[in-house]
Amino acid sequence: MKNYLYIFLVLSLIIPVSINAEDFLGAPLVPGGTIIQKTEKQLELKTELSHAEALAFYKEALKDFKDIKFREWKEATYIEDDGKLTWHSITISKEDKAGTTIVVMKDSWTWIIGTLILRYIGVFVVLLFLLLGMIISGAIISKAVKKREAKKGDS
Repeated sequence: MKNYLYIFLVLSLIIPVSINAEDFLGAPLVPGGTIIQKTEKQLELKTELSHAEALAFYKEALKDFKDIKFREWKEATYIEDDGKLTWHSITISKEDKAGTTIVVMKDSWTWIIGTLILRYIGVFVVLLFLLLGMIISGAIISKAVKKREAKKGDS
Protein backbone atom coordinates (compact mmCIF):
# COMPACT_ATOMS: atom_id res chain seq x y z
CA MET A 1 0.00 0.00 0.00
CA LYS A 2 2.88 2.38 0.76
CA ASN A 3 4.31 1.71 -2.70
CA TYR A 4 1.08 2.84 -4.34
CA LEU A 5 1.10 5.96 -2.23
CA TYR A 6 4.66 6.80 -3.30
CA ILE A 7 3.85 6.09 -6.96
CA PHE A 8 0.74 8.28 -6.76
CA LEU A 9 2.74 11.08 -5.11
CA VAL A 10 5.47 10.94 -7.78
CA LEU A 11 2.92 10.87 -10.61
CA SER A 12 0.99 13.79 -9.15
CA LEU A 13 4.22 15.82 -9.15
CA ILE A 14 5.35 14.78 -12.65
CA ILE A 15 2.07 14.99 -14.61
CA PRO A 16 1.31 18.70 -13.96
CA VAL A 17 4.84 19.61 -15.11
CA SER A 18 4.40 17.77 -18.39
CA ILE A 19 0.96 19.32 -18.95
CA ASN A 20 2.23 22.87 -18.31
CA ALA A 21 5.13 22.34 -20.68
CA GLU A 22 2.81 22.84 -23.65
CA ASP A 23 1.57 26.36 -22.87
CA PHE A 24 2.80 29.85 -22.03
CA LEU A 25 0.58 32.19 -20.00
CA GLY A 26 -2.32 29.86 -20.77
CA ALA A 27 -1.77 30.07 -24.53
CA PRO A 28 -1.20 26.67 -26.15
CA LEU A 29 2.13 26.05 -27.83
CA VAL A 30 2.71 24.06 -30.98
CA PRO A 31 4.21 20.70 -29.99
CA GLY A 32 7.78 20.09 -31.06
CA GLY A 33 8.72 23.75 -31.29
CA THR A 34 12.13 25.05 -30.24
CA ILE A 35 12.07 27.98 -27.80
CA ILE A 36 14.27 30.79 -29.10
CA GLN A 37 13.60 33.39 -26.43
CA LYS A 38 11.50 33.36 -23.28
CA THR A 39 10.87 36.19 -20.83
CA GLU A 40 8.03 36.96 -18.43
CA LYS A 41 6.16 38.88 -21.13
CA GLN A 42 7.08 37.10 -24.36
CA LEU A 43 7.86 33.67 -25.75
CA GLU A 44 9.31 33.15 -29.21
CA LEU A 45 9.54 29.69 -30.68
CA LYS A 46 10.46 28.16 -34.02
CA THR A 47 8.67 25.17 -35.47
CA GLU A 48 9.11 22.95 -38.51
CA LEU A 49 5.36 23.18 -39.21
CA SER A 50 4.17 25.28 -42.12
CA HIS A 51 2.21 28.45 -41.49
CA ALA A 52 -1.03 26.71 -42.50
CA GLU A 53 -0.40 23.80 -40.10
CA ALA A 54 0.44 26.12 -37.19
CA LEU A 55 -2.63 28.24 -37.93
CA ALA A 56 -4.83 25.12 -38.06
CA PHE A 57 -3.40 24.04 -34.68
CA TYR A 58 -4.30 27.40 -33.11
CA LYS A 59 -7.75 27.54 -34.69
CA GLU A 60 -8.49 24.12 -33.21
CA ALA A 61 -6.92 24.92 -29.81
CA LEU A 62 -8.71 28.26 -29.45
CA LYS A 63 -12.10 27.36 -30.93
CA ASP A 64 -13.85 27.35 -27.52
CA PHE A 65 -12.81 30.93 -26.65
CA LYS A 66 -15.29 33.59 -27.77
CA ASP A 67 -13.08 36.71 -27.67
CA ILE A 68 -10.36 35.48 -30.05
CA LYS A 69 -9.83 37.33 -33.33
CA PHE A 70 -7.73 36.10 -36.25
CA ARG A 71 -6.20 38.76 -38.51
CA GLU A 72 -4.38 37.94 -41.74
CA TRP A 73 -1.48 40.26 -42.49
CA LYS A 74 0.95 40.18 -45.38
CA GLU A 75 3.84 38.77 -43.34
CA ALA A 76 2.04 37.05 -40.46
CA THR A 77 -1.23 35.91 -38.94
CA TYR A 78 -2.11 37.80 -35.77
CA ILE A 79 -4.30 36.09 -33.17
CA GLU A 80 -5.61 38.50 -30.55
CA ASP A 81 -7.49 37.95 -27.32
CA ASP A 82 -9.98 40.71 -26.61
CA GLY A 83 -11.11 39.00 -23.41
CA LYS A 84 -9.53 38.49 -20.02
CA LEU A 85 -6.89 35.85 -20.77
CA THR A 86 -3.34 36.33 -19.49
CA TRP A 87 -1.86 36.41 -22.97
CA HIS A 88 -2.62 39.20 -25.43
CA SER A 89 -1.52 37.97 -28.84
CA ILE A 90 -0.02 35.13 -30.82
CA THR A 91 1.80 36.06 -34.01
CA ILE A 92 2.47 33.30 -36.55
CA SER A 93 4.95 34.42 -39.18
CA LYS A 94 4.51 33.40 -42.77
CA GLU A 95 6.87 30.68 -43.85
CA ASP A 96 10.50 31.22 -44.50
CA LYS A 97 13.11 28.61 -45.32
CA ALA A 98 14.02 28.06 -41.65
CA GLY A 99 10.44 27.31 -40.53
CA THR A 100 7.62 29.21 -38.87
CA THR A 101 8.19 31.59 -35.97
CA ILE A 102 5.48 31.93 -33.31
CA VAL A 103 5.50 34.78 -30.76
CA VAL A 104 3.20 34.81 -27.71
CA MET A 105 2.87 38.17 -25.92
CA LYS A 106 1.56 38.81 -22.42
CA ASP A 107 -1.27 41.29 -21.90
CA SER A 108 0.15 44.53 -20.52
CA TRP A 109 -1.36 47.57 -18.85
CA THR A 110 0.57 49.81 -21.22
CA TRP A 111 -1.32 48.35 -24.17
CA ILE A 112 -4.64 48.47 -22.34
CA ILE A 113 -4.28 52.12 -21.23
CA GLY A 114 -2.95 53.12 -24.66
CA THR A 115 -5.96 51.58 -26.37
CA LEU A 116 -8.34 53.34 -23.99
CA ILE A 117 -6.65 56.70 -24.55
CA LEU A 118 -6.81 56.25 -28.33
CA ARG A 119 -10.52 55.42 -28.12
CA TYR A 120 -11.15 58.40 -25.82
CA ILE A 121 -9.38 60.75 -28.25
CA GLY A 122 -11.16 59.10 -31.19
CA VAL A 123 -14.59 59.81 -29.71
CA PHE A 124 -13.79 63.52 -29.39
CA VAL A 125 -12.36 63.69 -32.92
CA VAL A 126 -15.60 62.20 -34.25
CA LEU A 127 -17.64 64.65 -32.16
CA LEU A 128 -15.49 67.52 -33.46
CA PHE A 129 -16.20 66.51 -37.08
CA LEU A 130 -19.92 66.28 -36.31
CA LEU A 131 -19.84 69.73 -34.72
CA LEU A 132 -18.01 71.21 -37.71
CA GLY A 133 -20.51 69.59 -40.07
CA MET A 134 -23.42 71.00 -38.08
CA ILE A 135 -21.86 74.49 -38.03
CA ILE A 136 -21.27 74.45 -41.80
CA SER A 137 -24.75 73.09 -42.57
CA GLY A 138 -26.28 75.64 -40.18
CA ALA A 139 -24.47 78.49 -41.95
CA ILE A 140 -25.61 77.22 -45.37
CA ILE A 141 -29.22 76.82 -44.22
CA SER A 142 -29.22 80.27 -42.56
CA LYS A 143 -28.00 81.92 -45.78
CA ALA A 144 -30.58 80.03 -47.84
CA VAL A 145 -33.39 81.09 -45.46
CA LYS A 146 -32.23 84.75 -45.52
CA LYS A 147 -32.13 84.74 -49.34
CA ARG A 148 -35.64 83.24 -49.48
CA GLU A 149 -36.98 85.83 -47.02
CA ALA A 150 -35.30 88.59 -49.01
CA LYS A 151 -36.98 87.35 -52.21
CA LYS A 152 -40.36 87.24 -50.44
CA GLY A 153 -39.82 90.79 -49.17
CA ASP A 154 -39.00 92.05 -52.66
CA SER A 155 -42.19 90.57 -54.13
